[in-house]
Amino acid sequence: MTRRGLLGAAPLAAVAGAGAGGYTAGQGCAPVTPAVSVYPDDPRYQELTVGYNQRWVGSPDYVRLVSSTDQVVRAVQEAVDRGKRLSVVSGGHCLAPFVFNSDVDVVIDLSGLNGVAFDPRRQAFAVEGGARLANVYETLFKKWGVTVPGGMCPTVGIGGHTTGGGYGFLSRQFGAVIDHLEAVEVVVVDRSGTARAVVAGRDPADPHHDLWWASAGGGGGNFGVVTRFWFRTPGTSGTDPGRLLVRPPKDVLLSAVGIPWSALDEAKFTRLVANWGAWYEQHAAPTSPARVLSGVASLAHRSAQNVFLLTQVDATAPGARPKNFPVDVALVADPKATLAALAERLGPGRPVERRAAEPYGDTMMDLFAAELARRAPEGLVVFDEALTSSPALVRHLPPRLPGSYFLTRGGSLGVGIPGAIGIKLARPEAEVVAFTGDGGSMYTIQALWTAVRYGVAARFVICDNRRYQLLDDNLEQYWRERGVASHPHPEGFDLSHPEIDFVRLAKGLGVPAVKVAKPAQVEPAVARMLAEPGPFLVDLVTT
Repeated sequence: MTRRGLLGAAPLAAVAGAGAGGYTAGQGCAPVTPAVSVYPDDPRYQELTVGYNQRWVGSPDYVRLVSSTDQVVRAVQEAVDRGKRLSVVSGGHCLAPFVFNSDVDVVIDLSGLNGVAFDPRRQAFAVEGGARLANVYETLFKKWGVTVPGGMCPTVGIGGHTTGGGYGFLSRQFGAVIDHLEAVEVVVVDRSGTARAVVAGRDPADPHHDLWWASAGGGGGNFGVVTRFWFRTPGTSGTDPGRLLVRPPKDVLLSAVGIPWSALDEAKFTRLVANWGAWYEQHAAPTSPARVLSGVASLAHRSAQNVFLLTQVDATAPGARPKNFPVDVALVADPKATLAALAERLGPGRPVERRAAEPYGDTMMDLFAAELARRAPEGLVVFDEALTSSPALVRHLPPRLPGSYFLTRGGSLGVGIPGAIGIKLARPEAEVVAFTGDGGSMYTIQALWTAVRYGVAARFVICDNRRYQLLDDNLEQYWRERGVASHPHPEGFDLSHPEIDFVRLAKGLGVPAVKVAKPAQVEPAVARMLAEPGPFLVDLVTT
């Protein structure tokens, strides 16, 4: 039977109320609570009519919250009787408007169907259709030491994930989630308009086997509402649950690499993507030793500043510990001694071409960083969250020694102040100076109070341009790439009205502070900052 043919036949399968093996539909594995209908005047309605992609917002007549298969059957029957178009939400991570759109009259929310249990009758693990991946993984592993090879996002629902195939970092090693699908319980509607629950299994002798086949990759949402999945790895047998699904690796090795967009032109980007895809193509065979390694390339927009490559490898696999696969020549040696030996064998290199240093700017950030570099004690540690002011900072205080320079990664804001406090706690003998923006500092400004309370003598410099300048720059770049003419930026980017008085704010939290708005104020401010016995803040006006 083809999937197209099944579209007409699936409703007929609903006539029976039980699947092969005598497993009655509707028997749940989580506590059942009364169904709840949420209407537009209910304060919960707004939260329940939008998913992970908040671009799509629904306006259904009501949302039905269910916690049992029988409640799903009644909800479907009610919608059919009233001629209402319905959709189903499990985790809400669908990025397309399949669940929340203007055509949908009723949304059935399966979040109350979240049980995970071992079914001894079927010798398989029963997972209800609204369970989130985090709960599925945690329960399967803690109780039985097993897993399903699904995705890494913890709040994704098992319903959409499984019916869409279910792929994750362990899938190259253990297959997709649907490869371990033993059976499904599906609420369907027959030709008479009657809603019923049907259990369909992997066994070809199951009278509803075609419905199982369709649910194992035929397309989520096309055939009915899946209220329960049973998982068991093909070829396993026995009564020990711990041997009926795959076991995750005891340890894994992770690699996260961020490549700045500024380092990539079209040719380099093309080569990066081609090499990434070619490696996985060359090692795609299910018997390849490299199947223990899997990864994802996040080719984020330029506004994210970086392309991210995330890789995971089973640490228990042969050859995994050196974090590579067999090579023609492998060396295991002390890096310092090896580099010295290589330098001796290579001999003297060609003279280094020396160029005149570029003249430094005369911005307030240049002046302040230059003065700090002049007065900096040995072992100065810089935490750089200056963002748009960073170029001037590293011109005068370039990171030359390990452990002397820290910065934020991944586009997060607000880590400068607490980051400096953490470094100072770890290295109390070092002089630690944090540079952060005015906008970023407001995320964690309360950490100044922590520095006072625990006597952490870190220094904090607010690069005060009275704007979210980084957002300004990213937005302008985004418009240029799309040929959009520049126009006024969102009002929220402007931090000048009311003006933030960082000196008073810092003093209110117990930290002495000074404002630097003129070149003549730079030298005494740096001197005072380094002389203070406790934490100190400088509001450096950079506009």
